[in-house]
Amino acid sequence: MGRAFEFRKARKLKRWGNMSRTFTRIGKEITIAVKAGGPDPDMNPRLRMLMHNAKAANMPKDTIERAIKKATDKDASDYKEIVYEGYGPHGIAIVVETATDNNQRTVANVRSYFTKHGGSLGTQGSLSFLFDHKSVFHVKPNPDTSLEDFELELMDLDAELEAEDEEWLVYGAFDQFNNIQKFLEGAGMEIVSAEFERIPTDYKEVTPEQRESIEKLLERFEDDDDVQNVFHNMKEADEE
Repeated sequence: MGRAFEFRKARKLKRWGNMSRTFTRIGKEITIAVKAGGPDPDMNPRLRMLMHNAKAANMPKDTIERAIKKATDKDASDYKEIVYEGYGPHGIAIVVETATDNNQRTVANVRSYFTKHGGSLGTQGSLSFLFDHKSVFHVKPNPDTSLEDFELELMDLDAELEAEDEEWLVYGAFDQFNNIQKFLEGAGMEIVSAEFERIPTDYKEVTPEQRESIEKLLERFEDDDDVQNVFHNMKEADEE
């Protein structure tokens, strides 16, 4: 899982190269979190986690605070999180997560991207069997923590650890996000960032020529301001 995660991380970092777009996307997530759980990060674990993510993306503190304040305004945009699923060219499964204030616009755009690149938009939930929806936490290694004991404690949460020199990755079920976050904070672990990942249960190999056409579609999704995340089951080139 680790190598595959690193490839997805590389794609995300490339996408986050556009700082203004990154801040916009994090701002949307903050708006959704504040509207759902309030503006106090001590009482809103999802907002607290997003503030970590914003810091990891080098989002200035005053920009984060403005986003939280703006989200409390009664006239703030009301974003809905909608997931679209479909097949790209060469049978690659693609899941597109969006946050939108205009569903008609978003679904029309997503459908057109699939169609113009030789793919097709499917029904919601049609690809759920191809991806495991996971909570993923990036944690700084703690020299005072016993790796073995830590792994055993994570097992109680049905979570697993992947220990790297510079970063520990904690994987758990999607619906265990809050419990894992609470455990890590209670254990005094420094959480760098956290996110939800859709990890393929099986990868599909493609030729270099096929990869090129698929990448064009993925980039089209990622350039859309309504799109928050894109996941696929194409086997990454460096894994082959």
